[in-house]
Amino acid sequence: MTSFALHLLRHGAPALSGRLMGRTDCAPTAEGIAACVAQAADLGVEHIVASDLHRARAAAEAIGRPTLDPRWRELDFGAWDGLAPDQVDPDALTRFWADPDANPPPGGERWSALVARIAAAIDALAPAPTLVVTHGGAIRAALHVLCGFEQPRLWAFDLPYGVLVSLRVWPGARPGAQIVGIYP
Repeated sequence: MTSFALHLLRHGAPALSGRLMGRTDCAPTAEGIAACVAQAADLGVEHIVASDLHRARAAAEAIGRPTLDPRWRELDFGAWDGLAPDQVDPDALTRFWADPDANPPPGGERWSALVARIAAAIDALAPAPTLVVTHGGAIRAALHVLCGFEQPRLWAFDLPYGVLVSLRVWPGARPGAQIVGIYP
């Protein structure tokens, strides 16, 4: 079985920051796009895939000619979407961070639903060097699917805007990836 390089790039800083940015879409900053372009400069990928949300799509389009795939969107935060964390009931937010599958945001998406759509998006990738420009939650879900990290451990990963997570993936194996590097 042949492995391939999969690079997961979190979009650059959005014009709105410090918020629960799921389906809320906004433009990325010019600096955020530039940071993503710099991260992708020498990856040698054959395919570029991106979330269709503007903050990811704009960076991917500055890098090359992406295929847009809405399965790579961020977790839908429902009624909390677009709010700053201090605008959300602190007890509800604590329960969500402790167990996002049992305690999703009101009208929002469960962790297991995010994992299922990211797994489907991964399965749809061609087994060739690929860059995916996406979101923090989607990257964590991909690490769960590909590396077997349990959800509570995934919060330990610092995934700032513009971070690049590079993996070696063995198609069809679950877990079936090795982290090659995380580049801030």
